[in-house]
Amino acid sequence: MKTTQRFLAVLIWAFFPLFLPACYAYPAGGVAVSQPPGGGPPPHAPAHGYRRLQEYRYYPAAQVYYSPARNAYFYLDGSNWRMSVTLPRHLEIQLSDPVVIEMDSDEPYRDFDKHRSQYPPGKSKKRR
Repeated sequence: MKTTQRFLAVLIWAFFPLFLPACYAYPAGGVAVSQPPGGGPPPHAPAHGYRRLQEYRYYPAAQVYYSPARNAYFYLDGSNWRMSVTLPRHLEIQLSDPVVIEMDSDEPYRDFDKHRSQYPPGKSKKRR
């Protein structure tokens, strides 16, 4: 009887290490991903964290911005900026000689003072 118990004890201790890894909780996923040497996402993936530049047309004479992507105008109404798909009549007639501006903002008027001094009415420089 004692030899049978010893044999079972040795057998259990011999096979115990084989079942131990089954108790280990592996991290979720378990997939290794390597970063390409150039960095950034692969060509088929969107660039998370990178904001594409927004293109606006600034009309210096009317002090109006137009966003082709949103098909919307930004204009001053008193001391407030308004966004609309149409312009008030008095501003429509002043739309000429736009300046193309690229910004990383949804609010082109954020740099209005800079644009007003950089592109005075009648002296627009076509810039991209």
